[in-house]
Amino acid sequence: MSNTPSEKSQGKPVIMIMVDTLMDETLQKALENNQAPAFKFFMDKGQYFPKLVCPFPTMSVTVDTTLLTGTYPDKHQLPGLVWFNKQENRLINYGSSFQEYLKLGLHQSLEDLFFNMNNKHISQQVRTIHEELGDQEQLSTSINALIFRGKKDHYYTFPTLMKWLTGMKTEMAVKAPDGFTYGRFSKYTPLTQHQHFWQRFGFNNTFSSQELIRLIKKDKLPPYTIVYLPDLDKWIHKHGRMYTKGIEKVDRQLQKVLNSFDSWEDALEKYSWVILGDNGQAWIDDDKQKALVDLQQTFQDYKVMKLKKGVLADDQLVLGVNERMTFIYTLDPNKLPISDLVPLLEKDERIDMIAWKAENWVEVRSGVQKGQLKFQPEGDYTDEYGQTWSVEGDFALLDISKRENDLEYGDYPDVFARIHSSLNSHEGDYLITSVKPGYEFKGESSPTHVGGASHGGLHAQDSYIPMIVTGTSSCPSYLRTVDLKEWVLSLISKG
Repeated sequence: MSNTPSEKSQGKPVIMIMVDTLMDETLQKALENNQAPAFKFFMDKGQYFPKLVCPFPTMSVTVDTTLLTGTYPDKHQLPGLVWFNKQENRLINYGSSFQEYLKLGLHQSLEDLFFNMNNKHISQQVRTIHEELGDQEQLSTSINALIFRGKKDHYYTFPTLMKWLTGMKTEMAVKAPDGFTYGRFSKYTPLTQHQHFWQRFGFNNTFSSQELIRLIKKDKLPPYTIVYLPDLDKWIHKHGRMYTKGIEKVDRQLQKVLNSFDSWEDALEKYSWVILGDNGQAWIDDDKQKALVDLQQTFQDYKVMKLKKGVLADDQLVLGVNERMTFIYTLDPNKLPISDLVPLLEKDERIDMIAWKAENWVEVRSGVQKGQLKFQPEGDYTDEYGQTWSVEGDFALLDISKRENDLEYGDYPDVFARIHSSLNSHEGDYLITSVKPGYEFKGESSPTHVGGASHGGLHAQDSYIPMIVTGTSSCPSYLRTVDLKEWVLSLISKG
């Protein structure tokens, strides 16, 4: 595949719309039902890629950081929605549930979300699209995107009650692009009232699209604009993978955006459009006992850190539950090596992957089938992304088929790179584990989605997202989120 932009698209501003939990299967069903005319218009006029691979864990903050930096978590260092910071000896949670927020401390959790996530936790060794464009003295805009690090200082406007309740400071600057909307805390347009707490603060599809429309009408869009539409994620969580009404609702917002132009064709003439998901979701069984892998029960013989108390002297384990994936940390690797925990997880046939670092190798086990596998970067085997690996053991453990020295991934796309990057995404002694479709991990008070859908896992249902592209005949070098940054910059390039 080429990653050279066509002559027509060179220099044309790019509007990237990220629809949280957009999935090909659901979109196709909505198209069959004539529920998605705007999606159909973009697809008919452009290119459609049904299977783009997102990073692991398949959580929005990690995916979006990979998109903006063009690196996997081993380089950008934002491991997941929930992870343990060894240097600060505390669990970080960017918003899995309000209950966990309260237990970890509301002020600290909000400070992590609003400031630390973008300012401190993403490695300074990587550059975002916004920063790269800033270096070239080109403008960019971020509307409600979770990850937005840029070069310009912005200051949030927190409501008085929120400041009083949480102790949030307004004089702390966050680095963001020139154009920056983050709900009502940093916005272009006056806010209309909505019903729910987070929605009332502008984190919803309507507000995101209104901000975009305002900029379109004022002809104020820079070379790159990213717009985040969050609502489909919660609808799919609740109603399941095939909730096409959610696609229909998103489509109405896209229609409003297209209607803000003289014609829909005019929208394509003026801008290149990239519409994509961030992660998929896997179905979750409606039997609670069956669906939830209760890690408190799995590790009942160990002292697991309590969220409200933080790390105590006699604690042995910390759980970083990311829905269908979990980081499991040992606090004393000399007394309790991480490999000692593996047999407990192997007993559970719902667990499809357990991996940890052993010297230079990554060791892999599974509760689904017996066998052993280990791998490391560079070696005699080449995968479909041109990456090479040394591999020993049972390839079937990760559904990998091989023909001579060529590897082909099955239910776990780009599995070696994604596991390896996750195990090198931050400091600490930990293993990573994920569950099969149908199941979800349960921690102390982590959110669960019995009878609906969930993500975080390694499986294809969590890992594939679709992408629609108009205004160029080019495409990324490979169909992975990690390969989009270089390609997007090539579209924007003045040549």
